[in-house]
Amino acid sequence: QLQVVESGGASVQPGGSLTLSCTASGSTSDYYAIAWFRQAPGKEREAISCFSTVDTSRWYADSVRGRFTTTRDNAKDTIYLQMNRLKTEDSSTYYCAAEVLRPGNVAWCSGFVARLSGEYEIWGRGTQVTVSS
Repeated sequence: QLQVVESGGASVQPGGSLTLSCTASGSTSDYYAIAWFRQAPGKEREAISCFSTVDTSRWYADSVRGRFTTTRDNAKDTIYLQMNRLKTEDSSTYYCAAEVLRPGNVAWCSGFVARLSGEYEIWGRGTQVTVSS
């Protein structure tokens, strides 16, 4: 069973940078997709990125494209979310979620379903990011 844990949340000033980590454990020999979501108080959980370990394909929400980047460290089974030029509206609890990829869903990150929180069963507990001066 695949499991994921986030880390790296902190308080930063607007315009600053921060890197979050999502480390997988368990069945990491399987191909999987890692999606990053965020949720601010009183708001719906929002998908912001998806990374596929099949082909390293990526998807980003418009709200973060050009500022956030996902990378992978294979040896550590970790996906990183590098966040640059942070804005106050980026303040949220950030979650990573995982989907095990099979032949039938190998293009997961390119599909609309990858952006739906209800499609994921594997979640981390979240890490808080606060952007404030």
